[in-house]
Amino acid sequence: MNLIDTHAHLTYDGLAESIDDVLERSIAAGVTKWISIGTDAEHNEKVVSLAEKYQNLYACLGIHPHHASEYQPLHIQRIIELVGSGKVVALGETGLDFHYNFSKQDAQKDLFKKFLEIASLTRLPVVIHSRNAFEETMRILENYADKTTKFVFHCYSGTIEQTREIIHKGYYVSFTGIITFKNAEIARDCVKTVPLERMMIETDCPYMSPEPMRKQKINEPALLVYTAQKIAELKGVDIETLAEQLERNTKEFFGI
Repeated sequence: MNLIDTHAHLTYDGLAESIDDVLERSIAAGVTKWISIGTDAEHNEKVVSLAEKYQNLYACLGIHPHHASEYQPLHIQRIIELVGSGKVVALGETGLDFHYNFSKQDAQKDLFKKFLEIASLTRLPVVIHSRNAFEETMRILENYADKTTKFVFHCYSGTIEQTREIIHKGYYVSFTGIITFKNAEIARDCVKTVPLERMMIETDCPYMSPEPMRKQKINEPALLVYTAQKIAELKGVDIETLAEQLERNTKEFFGI
């Protein structure tokens, strides 16, 4: 089994200081490739350095919507420069978070559009963060859908109706350990709704350890297997078949 963790914050505290052990445990569990996500200028530099060090680890460059009010033009310019690295496979995470509104909504929208413009030039896929902002996210994406290769909604927690709209538009959905939580019936219904060929999985570590490891303080890529097992159960397929399809989806989406 060769699962790919498509969204991991491997440069964050709790993982970065023991990265060799984290990756060793991951490989032993059958999670053999990783995409480490940048969320600000500092972590964009770190994920590229990390990707250059490890063969099966790739970088995704972004500025989280929480930081939209803080970014500077030089941060965008640096991202464009770093895209030249052979290990940068996507842009993000980027998008809109109207739940916390740590940054003004107009600033979030402006930054999101900047990333989509870069994506339209580089043809890189985009990893989207969207929380309590589905309609506005979809409106903005509509203006770039014919210019950018692919979009994935990461850490997905939308409704069935939103899920159907995403799939109708040709976008992808990525699920986390949330689907294993006892009160996550809607998320599990969304898993049943998404075709296997349009699905990916992630840990979003170090956050949200899946059941039965939810009380573990730090999530890590090795725990992705619990999410995969739950999806296999919900979709009525064996874990090996699921892993093969997810691997195909991920490699095609990110070009790895």
